[in-house]
Amino acid sequence: MTQILLVYSSVHGQTRKICEYIQQKVQQSDHQVTLAALDDVTDLSGFDKIYIGASIRHGKHRPALYEFIQRHQVQLETKPSGFFSVSLVARKPHKNTPETNAYMQAFLQQTVWKPKLLQTFAGNLDYQGYGPMDRNIIRFIMWITKGPTDPNTKVEYTDWQKVDAFARQMVEA
Repeated sequence: MTQILLVYSSVHGQTRKICEYIQQKVQQSDHQVTLAALDDVTDLSGFDKIYIGASIRHGKHRPALYEFIQRHQVQLETKPSGFFSVSLVARKPHKNTPETNAYMQAFLQQTVWKPKLLQTFAGNLDYQGYGPMDRNIIRFIMWITKGPTDPNTKVEYTDWQKVDAFARQMVEA
């Protein structure tokens, strides 16, 4: 049985939700998937494959993500591994692939790790779930990008069929 580590860096919970969904899908294929928060992982040696999902906050991945990758670079490069990024920008058709998503491109420029499996997923917009500062910042960004600005908006943009495809690719890697 393949031992897979699925690490997440999530601020408002959508990345974790995506990881939990992937965990359920992959475990149906007789693989063991351990789900863990980025800050809780210290040892990768017991895993055959390693995948990381990280959300965007204020236009960037968290610095802890890059520190984690630097600390575990050798294992990430010598085992099947992959990365996906979750952002509201990925809700747009012309920004929802690793090649067209600016956050993914910035990630790839900032890290020495070059995962073979890459994907971008759209996140969740829930103004009432944010604190006042985040709510205002995200509403401003949405206004600039022609997205919804009504403070009662709650929309899940995640394409679950795309997540299914990523889970299948994890199993096949």
